Amino acid sequence: MVRIFEPCVYIIASRRNGTIYTGVTSNLIQRLHQHRTGTFPGFTADHDCTRLVWFERHETMETAIQREKRIKKWNRDWKQNLVERANPHWSDLATGLGFSPVPQ
Repeated sequence: MVRIFEPCVYIIASRRNGTIYTGVTSNLIQRLHQHRTGTFPGFTADHDCTRLVWFERHETMETAIQREKRIKKWNRDWKQNLVERANPHWSDLATGLGFSPVPQ
């Protein structure tokens, strides 16, 4: 079994301008699967955050964790602006990674 190691910071949302969550992972595909199947309990499952709306790859987990911590301290408007600069329609970016789209 090949272990994918790709440090990423990501934002998932329940819908456009809905509940958002900022996270960090070393395997974005695996983490998205966990969020979408509900096997990752907690805030995201409670608030139906399954739509990948922004992500950023990093060279190391240390830099990814630093970036995640900074973004988590931002106010909501700053986070929304970050998403909208790269993804103005809040499209589900996971479809480009092989996932089926989540319902609108």
